[in-house]
Amino acid sequence: MIARRLLVLGLMSASLAACQTAQMQPQVNASADPYAGWYVGAVEDKPFNIPLVDRTKMEPQYARQVVEYKGSEQPGSIVVDIDDRHLYLVQPDQKAIRYGVGVGKQGFSWKGVASVGRKGVWPAWSPTKTMVRIKPDLPTYREAGLENPLGARALYLYQNGGDTLFRIHGTNEPWSIGEQVSSGCVRMLNEDVADLYDRVPVGTTVYVKRNGRNRV
Repeated sequence: MIARRLLVLGLMSASLAACQTAQMQPQVNASADPYAGWYVGAVEDKPFNIPLVDRTKMEPQYARQVVEYKGSEQPGSIVVDIDDRHLYLVQPDQKAIRYGVGVGKQGFSWKGVASVGRKGVWPAWSPTKTMVRIKPDLPTYREAGLENPLGARALYLYQNGGDTLFRIHGTNEPWSIGEQVSSGCVRMLNEDVADLYDRVPVGTTVYVKRNGRNRV
């Protein structure tokens, strides 16, 4: 079972999302625990176990699955479709591993071509200057852990050798997958971002598209 600590810490992190959520909560009675029923176990990981989400609570299209892929990107590339709320890891033979994602709110989503500049396991988190300007009471630093807004893994997107400040990362708000809630970053279930992390090396090309096109 998922420890009660995870549920409490998840509530703490709702207002600290790495790419600032809209503090979207599942539609439940105000007195109910919004995390109740979302987790069905955990997979062993270090230094923290990764909570497993009850996938029956999610739309089937956001389940991790192998699908046909007709794009022109090379195998090994990551393609994020902001409109469809999907991330594709392109495979040979016109296939792709597809994951459900949450994306940035209108006006905040980043679009373009980048690369994975570095990867982090249970990474620490600090808000950007823009986040602090919008919400001055944000903490300046958050240690790695279950309460950390970046979740279990993070892929840091770089352009021309510089950090874009946008990430592909985990989330402790599973109901936000398929939604447009963050301030630009691409969020995945912790179990999905851990799977993606193991499949892609630093240097992987990432295409983030809206309306079928990416903007450099």
